[in-house]
Amino acid sequence: MSDTALKWSQLYTPCDPKQVPYALTSEAGDSEWAGMGQSRALEAIEFGIGIYNLFLLGSTGLGKHTVVEKVLKAEAAKQATPSDWCYVNNFNQHHKPLALELPAGIAKGLSEAMAQLVEDLLIGLPAAFESQEYRGQITHINEHVEEQQEALFVELNEKSHKQEILLVRTPSGYTLVPLKDDKPMDSEAFNDLSAAQREKFEQHIETLKEELKEIILQLPALRKGAMTKIKALNQSYAESTVSQFISPLLQRYEELPRVVNYLQTVQLDIVYNFSAFLPNRQENPLAAVDTASSLPELQVYAINNLVEQSDGSGAPVIYEDNPSYNNLIGRIEHVSEYGSLITNFALIKPGALHQANGGYLILDAERLLTKPFAWEALKRVLRASEVKIESLEQMLSLVTTISLEPAAIPVNVKVILIGSRFLYYLLKLYDPDFVELFKATVDFSESQDRDEVAIQGYARLIASLSKEENTLPIDPSGVCRIIEACSRDAEDAEKLSLHMGRLRELLLEANYWADKKQTNIIDADAVQTAIDARTRRVDQIRERANEQILRGIKLISTDGKAVGQVNALSVLQLGDFSFGQPSRITATARLGKGTLIDIERETKMGGPIHSKAVLILSSCLAERYAQARPLSLAATLVFEQNYGGIEGDSASLAEFCTLVSAISKIPLRQDFAITGSMNQKGEAQAIGGVNEKIEGFFDICAQRGLTGEQGVIIPGANVRHLMLRHDVVEAVKKKRFHIHAIDQVDQAIELLTGQAAGEQNKQQQYPKASVNQIVVEQLLEWQNISRHFGKSKPADQQDKDKDKHETSAAIYSPATG
Repeated sequence: MSDTALKWSQLYTPCDPKQVPYALTSEAGDSEWAGMGQSRALEAIEFGIGIYNLFLLGSTGLGKHTVVEKVLKAEAAKQATPSDWCYVNNFNQHHKPLALELPAGIAKGLSEAMAQLVEDLLIGLPAAFESQEYRGQITHINEHVEEQQEALFVELNEKSHKQEILLVRTPSGYTLVPLKDDKPMDSEAFNDLSAAQREKFEQHIETLKEELKEIILQLPALRKGAMTKIKALNQSYAESTVSQFISPLLQRYEELPRVVNYLQTVQLDIVYNFSAFLPNRQENPLAAVDTASSLPELQVYAINNLVEQSDGSGAPVIYEDNPSYNNLIGRIEHVSEYGSLITNFALIKPGALHQANGGYLILDAERLLTKPFAWEALKRVLRASEVKIESLEQMLSLVTTISLEPAAIPVNVKVILIGSRFLYYLLKLYDPDFVELFKATVDFSESQDRDEVAIQGYARLIASLSKEENTLPIDPSGVCRIIEACSRDAEDAEKLSLHMGRLRELLLEANYWADKKQTNIIDADAVQTAIDARTRRVDQIRERANEQILRGIKLISTDGKAVGQVNALSVLQLGDFSFGQPSRITATARLGKGTLIDIERETKMGGPIHSKAVLILSSCLAERYAQARPLSLAATLVFEQNYGGIEGDSASLAEFCTLVSAISKIPLRQDFAITGSMNQKGEAQAIGGVNEKIEGFFDICAQRGLTGEQGVIIPGANVRHLMLRHDVVEAVKKKRFHIHAIDQVDQAIELLTGQAAGEQNKQQQYPKASVNQIVVEQLLEWQNISRHFGKSKPADQQDKDKDKHETSAAIYSPATG
């Protein structure tokens, strides 16, 4: 029997404090920790940053956001600052605001200049229209019209007077009255006239009435002419006044044709609508300045600065924490006025894509995909290279009312998505647009090699994080304990975990306990206290599960021997906390026709990996013991007291040993537990969670009392993963607990049975009295019994059975597996 016991020094790989390049973290020099151990990811970012949109994949806590933001900010600082973007009123179609692109840093000044222009005109235009010169010209135009009107009536009055008829102006208009002795006749006097006289007067009156009508018809034309002159005068005064204030702006922005064109349009509109600036609402014209921003007719001259850049600041790097549709694309807000919701171009708000235009936009992929319509909107922007702000109601054609339709803004932005590997491959498989839009993959490493250079780098990383979080200084013992904990997190003594989130949490918790103990430094004890406290906070379910075993409710033996029964080890995952738990596996074996029943699979409680493992061990069983004969066996396997699912192949070694025990009737040690996968050749294969599994069985044994005989069997490939708790290491060191590493299933059989497993010779025979030979003999006995039962059958039935046996032998031959 080979020596498979591990030495206590193999169970834990400590960190040498001499490798820490400082006495306290506070004495360490400043160093850049972002990107440590991520050379592959940094190369991918540097390659794709100027060409493609990026997808950063890796588990949470690797520092993906910190790394990419650092790299992007350094790259963005070298780039030109992108343009400012504004929305201005479209004076031809008010519901379609125009987008105005400006050089970086110009938008704010232009907006302030336009606001000042409005304020100046609110004073300047009323002053111009209240000047003595203006009033004199208006008076002259009105007097001229009145003179023209009066001349017409004077001429008509003279003509009527010659015909002894008087033109009289009354409140209701004009009337013609006959005269006698230059005095108006009354109706009685008129009736006393002869018929010829009355007829003469009536004819003159009718003629004069026609002339009066013609004069009255000329009055509107005269007034219209006056109004035209007044309007022209108003336009002239408005043009000169507006030009006086806007000319400096035109000179100021003469090198920006788009701004000049806009200002000229504004000038024309103000001249045309100058009355909006006149104090027709307030008695004091200066009061209009204070209310200018609240007057709807004046808001059309404001500028909505959508994106403002600081000249020379470089390209923007934007992280949108809540990537909803509106937060990405922008939105159009509304205000309530008299019970109705109204809007205008000044209520257009930018989205993250506007703010990141010309630079970089960082988004969390999972949050993006969970926001309705956000993913589709982002893809549409990246394909079209422009952002068009429209509400979801408009996009889905749910409303027919007229709303704003802002002009689309061209964008040139690189989008960086951050997500898990699962999400990345899911998108790549099911979304063809994703492959076209995100061609650069940045894969972050979960761990790095634990060598001397890496340890020193990790020590500097710990010092940098300690300074960032303003913790107490950490001495070399504390640094080493943190590094050891990171190896445990990586589940590999030869690796260091790169999960910055968990490292930062451990630093903060260790600082809390050191401060609580009123020490001035964080040492190994403070770090260990933080680790133990973290475990205790989430350890209740493990304690309850162990309690079930200790009280005998869940049957687990830690001493004695039993046939067809073994302690297997499994790991239970509860969020980010995992713990080991022993499980009893039992097997039965009897005469049969080569069937192996996995009760877990039959009851659909076993996963596909577990079912595969059972098929592999059944194939190994046939290859070992029934190469040239039928396997006259019926066997069953089960995880006792399992009321949940079983998945994984780490119990296949235990299951094989249990089957061997059930067939050979050789008892297995119950003070041992075993974990490990196996292949068809009986070779032990590595499994996950080896530390938790060993500690899970150790805890049960320790609480029942260590006998010095108890132990765990693991695959040899898992030795490099061992970073066991100190109490386990101490128990092994004192020979109160044992850990064995095996490479072949025969080694496990020997440890569990205490007998030689036996190795085949050239004649493919096992040594006598070996476990394997006992199994072969038992299978031969069952085969003979099967043949004995077959002899009593009719000859034709025996021939059929013979064919079946030959078929079974062929099925389990080495050639067919």
